Amino acid sequence: MNIFTKLDFTRLVDFVLSAIFISWVLPLWIIVIPVLMVTGEGEVFYRQPRVGKNGKLFNLLKFTTMLKNSPNMGTGELTLHNDPRVLPVGRWLRKSKINELPQLVNVLLGHMSIVGPRPQTPRYFEKFPKDYQCELIKVRPGLSGIGSILFRDEEKMSQHAADPVAMDLGLIPYKAQVEKWYIDHRGVKNYFLVIIATIWIILFPRSQIAWKWFKGLPVPPAEIAAYCNWRG
Repeated sequence: MNIFTKLDFTRLVDFVLSAIFISWVLPLWIIVIPVLMVTGEGEVFYRQPRVGKNGKLFNLLKFTTMLKNSPNMGTGELTLHNDPRVLPVGRWLRKSKINELPQLVNVLLGHMSIVGPRPQTPRYFEKFPKDYQCELIKVRPGLSGIGSILFRDEEKMSQHAADPVAMDLGLIPYKAQVEKWYIDHRGVKNYFLVIIATIWIILFPRSQIAWKWFKGLPVPPAEIAAYCNWRG
């Protein structure tokens, strides 16, 4: 039994790190917020119900990057590369991952962890196999995680698919395997390695760091291997 099961060590680290990170990024928020207020549809924050630990729902926070009615337009919850629903400023926020920073508030409040499985919408969560659903709700979803790293280019994966939604649904079993891998291997070492790998992959998108650092990760399906930086 490791320290993560003996004590809620991650909660303490999450609280401290999220408070530190929020203090660091506040100057950036002061720039982003007024820009969003005067561009697009004037919305600053996007709130969406997500499935948290023990299956409890919480409102995930992001900077707004898409049209208000996006979930009811086009491919719904699936966002494609160069999706016309994405606002001009939103493209830059999404590419830089700045749109994800408000989730630090979710971490501070205990809805999320810095590292964990990707937070899923209730509708998407229900599409996961039942046995994996039970595994996912054992831990808090993460601001980043193995899934977030491997699927960083998810918008590009279905770009050329005849049916992007069908392809996305077909990837759910693999996504579940990836998240289950982290749940089975979570610990102090991998917690901090994921944080470092996340920063690294933002700076060097084509890096294979995840495959080098996290041994035994499920091999991706051939059709998305290149997007996951898997080269065998």
